[in-house]
Amino acid sequence: MDPTHALHARLAALDAEDAAGQAGQKTVTLDQQAVGRLSRMDALQNQAMAQAQARRRAVERQRIHAALKRIGEGDYGYCTDCGEAIAPARIAADPAIPRCRDCMG
Repeated sequence: MDPTHALHARLAALDAEDAAGQAGQKTVTLDQQAVGRLSRMDALQNQAMAQAQARRRAVERQRIHAALKRIGEGDYGYCTDCGEAIAPARIAADPAIPRCRDCMG
């Protein structure tokens, strides 16, 4: 699959995940009469998980935009640290990968 197409498809999937995760990030209400203490703790935990997932998606989105920029500049497929070519299998597994195996550590 073309890396540009794969990256744009992943961006679309992240947008869909963001839309689905919006409800989970809403403020948890303090109505103790309607919700018990354990239920409220569950709601707070679910909210924290939804916020963490949103942060993960934001980081992934940044990586994708950086990869698209490298494509535009003609630097795609080369390690951002050492400049060596990134193995095609690594790119196939993660089209947004910025570094070769040696530089990833």
